[in-house]
Amino acid sequence: MACETTKKIIEDLGDDFFCILVDETRDASTKEQMAIVLRYVNKDGFVLEKFLGTSHVANTKSLTLKGAIEAMLSKHGLSMSRIRGQGYDGASNMKGQINGLKSLILAENSSAYYIHCFAHQLQLALVAAARNHLEVGDFFKTVNAVINLIGASCKRSEFIRDIQATNERETGRGLNQEMALKRPGDTRWGSYYGALINLDSLFSAIIDVLETIQNDRTSEPETASDAWRISITLQDFSFVFILKLMIEVLAITNELSLALQRKDQDIVNAMKLVRVAKARLQEMRDNGWEPLLDDVISSCTRDTIPIPIMHALYILPGRSRRRAPEITNLHHFQVELFYKVVDMQLQELNNRFDEVNTRLLICMACFSPENAFAAFDQEKLLCLTRFYPAEFGSIHDTIIRQQLIGYYHDVMADERFVGLKGIDELSQVMVKTKVHQSYPSVYLLLKLVLILPIATASVERAFSALSYIKNKLRSRIGDQFANDCLVGYIEKDLLKSVTNVFCISFRI
Repeated sequence: MACETTKKIIEDLGDDFFCILVDETRDASTKEQMAIVLRYVNKDGFVLEKFLGTSHVANTKSLTLKGAIEAMLSKHGLSMSRIRGQGYDGASNMKGQINGLKSLILAENSSAYYIHCFAHQLQLALVAAARNHLEVGDFFKTVNAVINLIGASCKRSEFIRDIQATNERETGRGLNQEMALKRPGDTRWGSYYGALINLDSLFSAIIDVLETIQNDRTSEPETASDAWRISITLQDFSFVFILKLMIEVLAITNELSLALQRKDQDIVNAMKLVRVAKARLQEMRDNGWEPLLDDVISSCTRDTIPIPIMHALYILPGRSRRRAPEITNLHHFQVELFYKVVDMQLQELNNRFDEVNTRLLICMACFSPENAFAAFDQEKLLCLTRFYPAEFGSIHDTIIRQQLIGYYHDVMADERFVGLKGIDELSQVMVKTKVHQSYPSVYLLLKLVLILPIATASVERAFSALSYIKNKLRSRIGDQFANDCLVGYIEKDLLKSVTNVFCISFRI
């Protein structure tokens, strides 16, 4: 079945160009497994990401990975020369300028452009912003401590009932609607968004549970001491302020993260989403201070948490008043926390997504159909062809220019191209209206833009499936069997179309 499923993917791709998304991880038997996902545009103009398979590699050196990629592509009759995009995470063995996997492939295929996973860059931006601010870093340590302590204590039914009963009283929801503190993922800081939302919603209940732990005679002295310390930290204006601030910041970045992980996401729209996130953060910086402060004061008033006088001197905890910096509470919370955190996040986004301003991606943006193709620029699109000499080097500029002019006037006069929201929709409508046959060079250029990767989420989902199929109880599953199970599990839709064929051959 897996063989037939993969065969359908290869047939759907045909001899067209494609992008590879690659990542590696250790499975339940501690073997290094490399997974490959193909990203391509099918005959109907849809952008697809299809799981090709996994391969056991001896190590994660770039040369080893390159050899494994070549072997897997060759096994399925695919050529490295047809690669027009590479998508990896930010590990040095993948994106290294000298001996990284992307450099080794670019040395053989100069048009296999590498795009650092947008979602991974966002992750790095969030981590850097948290680590570089002392108070924010301490805040997340406290959040983890709360989750660890409550999570361990909630093994006892009375603590679960405490949280749920309090939640029922405050929200009117029944006990069957459980809201609990979930442990955030180590590799996805976006998961902290849900954790902080729950922490905010269950704040009063958590304080009650911490007090219960302190007074519980069966609790270990160290556990009771931790509960007391955490309770004091939580019931502080600074903690509530950072909690509300980080919820606002992560709400913006979480939306961006989810959007970037869509399989049909294209790079032009991803660039727009990053710009929108930056604009929202800037808007928050310009106009978000007063609403945030009002929200914090309201929450502190509800939970009887002391509210500092904003125009009084701010005293740094653990420092004597004589050595304390002479700044007001207002200055500390507004300038040193609010402005600094938002500015750091904006700066990190600018630094991490600096490639968005490169010449290649700027030219690609000219394909955007939004606002009646307002971004269309004939010269920039003509310049874009220079990045693909193998495809356009033998075609005279005049021919391509005439096709671009004809394409522009054609889509502007056709109402079927009105209201398109992205270049993925543009590709689909071009095929549906057969415009792609009239302007083959334009459509080829559009496909090359579409197959450039945005995120490696598809590969990471494959590893999640691998941990389900090959777990500790089934750690001795062979590599080929695990790969076949993965292909069938991930590509369920294609598997359904070959089931009958398999059954007939099996009966024979």
